[in-house]
Amino acid sequence: MAKHHHLLLIPLLFLFGIVGAVSVPAQDKGTLKPKPLPPLANPNDPKLGAKELFGRKYLPAAADKPSVFGFYAHGCIAGAEGLPLNGDGWQVMRLSRNRYWAHPDMIALVKRLAKKAKTDAGWPGILVGDMSQPRGGPMLTGHASHQVGLDADIWLTPAPNRQLSRNEREEMSATMMVRTDRLDIDPRVFTPGHLVVIRAAAQEPSVQRIFVNAAIKKALCREARGDRGWLSKVRPMYGHDYHFHIRIKCPPGSAECESQPGPSESEGCKAGDLAYWFKDSVLHPKPPKVPPKPRPPMTMAKLPPACRAVLNMPDAKP
Repeated sequence: MAKHHHLLLIPLLFLFGIVGAVSVPAQDKGTLKPKPLPPLANPNDPKLGAKELFGRKYLPAAADKPSVFGFYAHGCIAGAEGLPLNGDGWQVMRLSRNRYWAHPDMIALVKRLAKKAKTDAGWPGILVGDMSQPRGGPMLTGHASHQVGLDADIWLTPAPNRQLSRNEREEMSATMMVRTDRLDIDPRVFTPGHLVVIRAAAQEPSVQRIFVNAAIKKALCREARGDRGWLSKVRPMYGHDYHFHIRIKCPPGSAECESQPGPSESEGCKAGDLAYWFKDSVLHPKPPKVPPKPRPPMTMAKLPPACRAVLNMPDAKP
């Protein structure tokens, strides 16, 4: 396991958790003054949400090799690696969430993408949003997926040509890329460079899905030239108008990692492929007459048995 010498914010970021909003899209702010999570009265309560346990692990599990257990939306990871907070072409955002951990394959991919964004799109760099928690698992706020270190959110806002301050990383908003009518991209902010960066990510052999807002998918379909095979990996999804989501395949040799079916070969660019996403009921959903009851939290019993062992592993050395 690599040493995490870049983790200079240990007293602030690892010893404290955050109690935040129900969801944490890219424009939601972090905090400069996180509050400590109180000890759990009964951590062995079978009804306790697994998020309460994983949210209190501030360092990865020490492991001989990285191991992924379960599916993107119900699993965990041992031996996760931290993305350095600053690098050649990237900066990590919302540091207070402590979600810049992932499988080493994803860390390597983000670094490659950062270089391509500079050389091919002319961006100063990329801004990296949520990846996974140090041991994966369900999160206290937001994200049904991101549990096994194989997901990463990349802001659609290019990085500035300078290092952001801690305050900016917590409070700076990502840029909305979709028009106010939700029917297409905003041409004032969505540029050809965005296509280049998303294409570079989708062309990575290990990438299984790229999630974007439907208006962004529509624009990519319209503007892509030459080889368009990568478009099959790019899928419309709610809530991805400020960032795009990269999901990679189960790493080789990960016998306990549950894979997702591969995408079809279709570009997904026909009118019928996108029609659902532009229905008025989808663009402007009406609130339910009766508010839905909150779902019960995911418990440890719903996660792979190995995740209990991952929680009990000693901390990796920072």
